[in-house]
Amino acid sequence: MGNQQFGIEQQAVLHYAEEIKTAIAEKAQVAIVIGGGNIFRGIQATANGIDRVQGDYMGMLATIINSMALQASLEKLGIPTRLMSAIEMKEICEPFIRRRAVRHLEKGRVVIFGAGTGNPYFTTDTAASLRAIEIEADVILKGTRVDGIYTADPEKDKNAKRYDTITFDEAYNQGLQIMDLTAFTLCKENKLPIIVFDINKKGNLARLLKDEKIGTLVDN
Repeated sequence: MGNQQFGIEQQAVLHYAEEIKTAIAEKAQVAIVIGGGNIFRGIQATANGIDRVQGDYMGMLATIINSMALQASLEKLGIPTRLMSAIEMKEICEPFIRRRAVRHLEKGRVVIFGAGTGNPYFTTDTAASLRAIEIEADVILKGTRVDGIYTADPEKDKNAKRYDTITFDEAYNQGLQIMDLTAFTLCKENKLPIIVFDINKKGNLARLLKDEKIGTLVDN
């Protein structure tokens, strides 16, 4: 949503597309999971008088809208993409099929996974972890608005210190909110490292792929 209160800011979407283009230039295979909080979060459902399950499905549809916006921006930059959904919407995207997703990546296409896991009560963090494991990704790069994992919320605590690296067990024992517990456990059990970094800083994604020390690495 960029600097807006809600919705899609085109400049923000273009920034992400340009960052992804730099990753493609580094010969990386890129798959993406996008949240939908700029439009609607399932957790908002109860507060808005909507059943949680219905609200979660609304949130999944919000991720599809965001995915379509990113796909359009990527294709304007000449990057071939495929949008795959956990909920069938054959007129606008492909159903998620693991082997097909892997084949798209092998052909140099950016794959966007929309609609979360397709099930209520699961976050897009869990969707990202699940899809990463299914396609045998090397790492999850979690792009946020802060430059890593801190001992406390750096936006609220000026004395918070950033970790360069941290283990899954250390993060869990300290109660650090990196991902929801289901997603975090999936990564730990499948030995899938996570790097949390500032996606809003231009060039960060390319620097990560060149093995520069960006953000915080979470590993076993």
